[in-house]
Amino acid sequence: MKEIIRQCRLDLSPLADPVRAQGMSAYMKNRFEFLGIPAPERRKACVDIIRQLKTADADQLLAVATGLWNCREREYQYLAIDILAKHYRHLRVQDVPALLALVQQKSWWDSVDGLAGVFGDLLRLHLTEDRKIQQTMDAALLHEDFWVRRIALLHQLGWREKTDVDRLCRYALTLAAEDEFFIRKAIGWALRDYAWHDPAMISVFLDQHKAQFSALTQREAGKNLKKLGF
Repeated sequence: MKEIIRQCRLDLSPLADPVRAQGMSAYMKNRFEFLGIPAPERRKACVDIIRQLKTADADQLLAVATGLWNCREREYQYLAIDILAKHYRHLRVQDVPALLALVQQKSWWDSVDGLAGVFGDLLRLHLTEDRKIQQTMDAALLHEDFWVRRIALLHQLGWREKTDVDRLCRYALTLAAEDEFFIRKAIGWALRDYAWHDPAMISVFLDQHKAQFSALTQREAGKNLKKLGF
């Protein structure tokens, strides 16, 4: 896999733009260094690498993702997420701990939310085998790292009729009292997303528990309800 990482560097390094990199770093509150490559250009440059990995197994994909995560500039973490998102069908439920390890490294909303999509795709893929696989997220909900808790909240985004509504509501209420901005916003996001499928249910749920949810959560959760007639 070292050759893959080397090729990623060769593909991306020539596209570096120091001026754009400063702006991208500032947008992320200077938490990370950037090459300065917009997402469309990054993906175009790495399309062959991503295609090359279509035959990789789960261990190989995770090795590449980990190697990219260890690279200094943020674009390499984005590329790791692109690879995992493209080839999530090759991942296994037993890979959840390894993916959660990535969540806890160089953590910020951009990487965490990208990985949330990978978790969602992976777990939804295996729902027909056993709904108990979501119990991995029950444990994540109680993790000491709030970014892992955010993953638990967001993993059902886009599931619509496949959403475990009881779990969605239980997660929201379990973390409702938290002061962390990214948790309060994630609760609202998760509820708002499901509102596209069942706005009546979300409207009633918010009304029943308005004393428990922060103003931020209620605002986020209710953003689309008026558009949907509630």
